[in-house]
Amino acid sequence: MRKDFDRVYLTARGNVAVITLNHPEVINAISPRMARGLLEALCFANDKANGFRAALLTGEGRGFSSGANLAEPPESGEVPDAGLYLDKYYHPLLFAMRDLEMPFVTAVNGAAAGIGMSFALMGDVVLASRSAFFQQAFPRIGLVPDGGSTWILPRLIGLARARELSLLAERLPAETALAWGLINRVCDDEALLDEAIALATRLAEGPTLALTATRRLFWASPEHSFEAQLEMEKREQSRAGKTEDFREGIIAFLKKRRPQFRGQ
Repeated sequence: MRKDFDRVYLTARGNVAVITLNHPEVINAISPRMARGLLEALCFANDKANGFRAALLTGEGRGFSSGANLAEPPESGEVPDAGLYLDKYYHPLLFAMRDLEMPFVTAVNGAAAGIGMSFALMGDVVLASRSAFFQQAFPRIGLVPDGGSTWILPRLIGLARARELSLLAERLPAETALAWGLINRVCDDEALLDEAIALATRLAEGPTLALTATRRLFWASPEHSFEAQLEMEKREQSRAGKTEDFREGIIAFLKKRRPQFRGQ
C-alpha cells in the first residue's frame, strides 16, 4: 500500500509505516509544502485505525534532507520571518515525531543538514549509510541552530562537540557520528533501507504500549530529578502491567516460548 502526501509518501511494510521525503530534485529540502505533507503522513501513521506499530523516516534519492528549502518563495501573504516559519511549520513536526505512539526509526541516506539533521536525530534508533553525513549548516547562511538541535546535541555528544559542530558547520561523516554516540548504526549504502525496515519490523512486533511509554520516559528524563523520574516510571509501569501484552509476556516466559505481542 502506498499513500501520497505533498512531497512525501507512505508505504506499508507489514505494520511498519515507511515515510519517505520525496523532493529529490533539491535533496529533499523541507518547504512549507513538504512540512504539511510530512505532518499529515505522521498523523496517518499514528492513527490506530491504520494498524501501524512502528514508523520509519527516510529520504528519496541521494540524500535524507539538505535542510530548509531556501529557493522556494514564501507562500502568498506570509511574512518571511525565519522564527515564525519554525513555529508554524517545523515545530509541529518535531512534536509529532516526539509524540508518536510507536517506536520511530530514521534511516539517513546521504546528507542530513540543518533542520534535516534535527529530523534525522528524532529517531529512537538512527541508522545511517556509510556515505551519509550530518551538518549544522546554519552559520553558512547567517542563522542560528534550530530544530531543537541546541537541546538534542549536547545531550547526545556533549557541549564541546555540539558547539564545534554548530559554530564551524563542518560535515560530520557517519562513521564519526557513530563513534561519538550521535547515531546507532552505520550500514552499507545499498543495505540501509532493508536493515532499517528489519529493525522497525522487530520493534513493531514488540509490546507497543510499553515501547511507547519507554519513549515518553526517555524524552522526560533530561528535565526530571531522580525522584521525579522514579515517580514517572512507577506510573508508566502501572499502566504497562495492565496490558494484554504484559499478560502474554508472562505466559510466554513461563511456557518458554516466544511472546506474540499484539500491541494491546
